[in-house]
Amino acid sequence: MTDHLAQLAQADFPPFAPGSVWLVGAGPGGPGLLTLLAFHALGQADVIVHDALVSPEILALAPAHIERIHAGKRGGKPSPKQADITIRLIELARQGKRVLRLKGGDPFMFGRGGEEAGELVRAGIAFRIVPGISSGLGGLAYAGLPVTHRDTNQAVIFLTGHDETGAVPGAVNWAAVAQAAPVIVMFMAVKHLPTIAAQLLAAGRQPDEALTIVSHVAGPAQTVLETTLGAAGSLVDVPTPAIVVLGPVARFRGQLDWYVGEVRRHVFG
Repeated sequence: MTDHLAQLAQADFPPFAPGSVWLVGAGPGGPGLLTLLAFHALGQADVIVHDALVSPEILALAPAHIERIHAGKRGGKPSPKQADITIRLIELARQGKRVLRLKGGDPFMFGRGGEEAGELVRAGIAFRIVPGISSGLGGLAYAGLPVTHRDTNQAVIFLTGHDETGAVPGAVNWAAVAQAAPVIVMFMAVKHLPTIAAQLLAAGRQPDEALTIVSHVAGPAQTVLETTLGAAGSLVDVPTPAIVVLGPVARFRGQLDWYVGEVRRHVFG
């Protein structure tokens, strides 16, 4: 073991107590973007309840004897209900297990971590939140997209492209969103992108405005599609999961586009 790994093994991490649940962000892609506390939890848990977005490489960091339970929800495919996932977490904790709820990105950034934590509170289950690097922040750095830049924007908006029913969020004031910030970062928006684009155009955003879609962010299969807001309605077969970025920060990709995964980037004008 190298010196720095030995130091990690001896670090004073908080104890992962039996009968508790840790809600942990796994980051946007590769294992290198895990936090140290997340890595520690992988080695201490009795059972890992993980999302579909958590990569096999990250799960492989946990000892082989640790039970792994897939609880991922993917659009258009049979998926466990959120209520059933939360019930399972509570049941496992009440069995005295150290339960690692491993979620892609950050658990509190459109990851429903707040809902799960709330149910744990009501059930009297001890828990800890371990933040992760969100795909809408650090993940976009792998595509050369700074979400803020002094030359382009002092504000950014994050939104989700669908609600709990899978439809376009009805509670979003699209007219206000369109005017509130130069840069809009959209999670889970590919399915409804034509509708969302139409809403933003109707609210005054320009059809020639840069729209960038980053699929499989920060992983070996990352691809980047560059287009415009006006052309968003004609896009087909966009790989998911993906993050959609609208706004002028796209101009910096020419300088900052540093990452190439195993799948070469595909850029469409």
